[in-house]
Amino acid sequence: MIKIGTRGSKLALWQANFLKYSLKQQNLDSELNIIKTKGDRIQSLSFDKIEGKGFFTKELEDALLSKEIDLAVHSMKDLTTEQVAGLSITAVSNREDPSDSLIILKESYDSKKTYGLKRSAIVGTSSARRKCQLHNYLPDVVLQDIRGNVPTRLEKLKNDGFDAIVLATAGLNRLEIDLSDFIQIKLNTRDFVPAPAQGVLAYQTRENDLVLRKQLLALHDQHTADITNFERGLLAKFNGGCHLPMGAFCKKDSMGNYHASAMFAKNWQDTPTYAHISQNTTSNLIERMFEELNK
Repeated sequence: MIKIGTRGSKLALWQANFLKYSLKQQNLDSELNIIKTKGDRIQSLSFDKIEGKGFFTKELEDALLSKEIDLAVHSMKDLTTEQVAGLSITAVSNREDPSDSLIILKESYDSKKTYGLKRSAIVGTSSARRKCQLHNYLPDVVLQDIRGNVPTRLEKLKNDGFDAIVLATAGLNRLEIDLSDFIQIKLNTRDFVPAPAQGVLAYQTRENDLVLRKQLLALHDQHTADITNFERGLLAKFNGGCHLPMGAFCKKDSMGNYHASAMFAKNWQDTPTYAHISQNTTSNLIERMFEELNK
C-alpha cells in the first residue's frame, strides 16, 4: 500500500485523489495521509511576510524523509527550486490551464474598463507576482491581502468587501467551481504571466525508492517536464520563491518551437520588466531570458 502525503484543502485532496486514481490504473493501491503545512496554519499573513520558503511543502518533504509517507503530491508551483537532499521529483502531470483568472462581482464589472474592473476596485490577492502585474496595468485598483483555500476566498469575495479576487484557473477547473454568481476573466499568459509550473502536479519520492520511482514513470509527462524545467530554472536564477514578483511561462507549438514569456520586478510596487523569446530549443533559453529581464 503506497502512502500518499497531501495537504487537506479541497484542491489538495482533488490532486491526491487524482494521483490515487492514476495509480489504481497501474494496479497500484494507495491511501491518503493528510498533513498540515506551515502555510495552512498561518492564515493571517501574506506570503511575503511568512519566513522561509516551501511553506506549503516542507512538512510533506519531512514526512517523506522520515518514511511516514512514500509519495507526496504537490502543486508544482509551491515547490522550492532547491532539491531536498534524499528526495526526487520523480514525475509530473500533464498541465491544466496555466492562466490566472480574475473573478469579479457582477455589480463591480465594467465592460469598458481594462479587465472589466470598475475604477478603484478592491482586489484580493496575497501573491506578489499578481499584485505587481495588477498594479502595472490598473494603478487605480486597491490591493488587499486574502488567504484561504479556493472556496474560502470565493466566500470572502461575496461577503468581505472585495470587488474581485485572482485565482489560478487550474484550481477552478479541477474543482468544477460554479462561478455563475461572478464574472470570470481569464488573463492571457503572455500579458499576465503565471507562476512557474502553474497548473502542474509534481510527484515526489525518496531518491532511493527505486521501485516506486520506476512505477511512477507511467504517469510522467515529459513534454510538461521540458517546459517547466525552463520556468523553474529561470526562477532558480532569481533565487526566488512564492514571495518573488516573478512569472514564467513556456509552451511548445506543433512545429517544435518554444515560446517563452516572463516578468520580473524587485518589489511588487515596481514596474515589472516583461520579455518574450521564441526559439526551436530550450538550450540557453534560461540564460537569454534572464539577461532580457535584467537589462
